[in-house]
Amino acid sequence: MLLLRYVNEEGGNVDRERNILVAEDDDDINRLLCDIIRKNGWGAQPAYSGTEAMLYIDRGGWNLILLDLMMPGMPGEEILDRVAGSSGTPVIVISAKGARETRISALHDGADDFIDKPFDVDEVEARIESVLRRYERSGERVPKMLTHKDIVLNPDTKAVEVAGRPITLTAREYMILVTLMSRPDKVFSKENIFESVWGEPFHGDENTVNVHMSNLRSKLAEANPDGAYIDTVWGMGYRMKS
Repeated sequence: MLLLRYVNEEGGNVDRERNILVAEDDDDINRLLCDIIRKNGWGAQPAYSGTEAMLYIDRGGWNLILLDLMMPGMPGEEILDRVAGSSGTPVIVISAKGARETRISALHDGADDFIDKPFDVDEVEARIESVLRRYERSGERVPKMLTHKDIVLNPDTKAVEVAGRPITLTAREYMILVTLMSRPDKVFSKENIFESVWGEPFHGDENTVNVHMSNLRSKLAEANPDGAYIDTVWGMGYRMKS
């Protein structure tokens, strides 16, 4: 994977471990998002169309992608689908299409967060930092390799294999699996999972956890139809199946 290094507007080097792609066709909004990123010392690369964004995505080296859904060249929904299906790079969707159905669809398709336009600058900054922090920490709290039955998870490379077959998880799905596999005998409530993976207080929206858990289970089952990996403990939560 290509690691990129950028220079901020003041000429100083930025943290090469935090490079963020900003896929937004509106010049003013793109510039504002890049300013927010660079103010924190992170690398920002603007892309003004879907096709341009995919060129940068294919190069690799991104720690986060900010993605608008309505862009020329290639719609954001297609980009999200490609990213979710080929890498563990987290994605924050920033869009004026803020209807409940759109938000749920984006999360179902692999987005890690969704921010409505118009947005609050401080909120965007906080959400970027939160997603980066959660994603980076997902590999710091666990040993070099996690195994359960025929699942093998490598926290360093974020690679996951089931029955010897590599599977591709979104960042949220990966972090849920890390959480469960780190303590396979523990029952994690939906509140536990949400606050651990999303890093925010849980306010009873179980659908968010349900959607990601369903997607994770489907991918595990697709890799090994005979396997049984995650138990639902009714009224309590989830744990790895013994």
